[in-house]
Amino acid sequence: MHSKRRLRWAVLPVGLAAAVALAGCSPTQLHGFLPGFEDSQPATNHTEMVSSLWVNSWIVLLVVGLVTWGLMLWAMIVYRRRKGQTGLPVQLRYNMPLEIFYTVVPLILVVGFFAFTARDQTILETQNEHPDVSITAIGKQWAWDFQYNGTAADQSDAVWSMGVQAEPDAGGNVDQNKLPTLYLPVNESVRINLQSRDVIHSFWIIDFLYKKDLYIGRDNSWSFTPTREGTYQGKCAELCGEYHSAMLFRVKVVSQADYQAHLAQLKAEGNTGPITKAYDRLNNDPGTGGSPTGPTQEGSN
Repeated sequence: MHSKRRLRWAVLPVGLAAAVALAGCSPTQLHGFLPGFEDSQPATNHTEMVSSLWVNSWIVLLVVGLVTWGLMLWAMIVYRRRKGQTGLPVQLRYNMPLEIFYTVVPLILVVGFFAFTARDQTILETQNEHPDVSITAIGKQWAWDFQYNGTAADQSDAVWSMGVQAEPDAGGNVDQNKLPTLYLPVNESVRINLQSRDVIHSFWIIDFLYKKDLYIGRDNSWSFTPTREGTYQGKCAELCGEYHSAMLFRVKVVSQADYQAHLAQLKAEGNTGPITKAYDRLNNDPGTGGSPTGPTQEGSN
């Protein structure tokens, strides 16, 4: 009885200390030092979910680590060889409760991690069939094209912008205003259809805490809702050739009025209709009847 009381009094200050420590954490620390939060406001409707999965997983793993390290240290101290002892310690063959413990607990952890990850991944990978905004992002060596899809079946009312790869100066600095820029309206559901003109790329908006790969012959999609205005950095996250590091882009989440103004500007510049496929590196996909030789992507840059 006395030992249990002492244990409770020992746990109490530890719990209070943990509560105080968490209360003093900044929003960045509470979200596991991940980007995507400013004044505790997430960048998208999915950012908080991804952050929670990451942080909670690390908390569980830290607890497992502390228990494991504690038991190891306890065994090293309690069962150390004392002065005057000789020979081997008593050898034990089986301890059924202990074996059940270290079999069942890891199984529960694995199943738990799988269940929460599968749940969140299902939400992240569910595509919006009727988004407010539909955009096609096309990766190419080594830049990005963005087509803002219209309502016509042939995309004759679409508008687009074509980008070029980043060109660092002598000091390695990149002019951000020259990067391909994707515009998104805040608090509007967005579906981005991802295509590649040549090799495998990966579309990564860093603060959105998610990325999607681009494949030849297989279109990919990503649905989400931007919830905070601002400018975000993006890049290709799949090694795709010599200038992979220069395959940068920006994302501007703006008001609905500014978004419509951007589309109007692209239309005024004559960037209308579907983006031509003349710059696709591979024009001989099976069943297309295309020639094995065709324009190379360098021509688009």
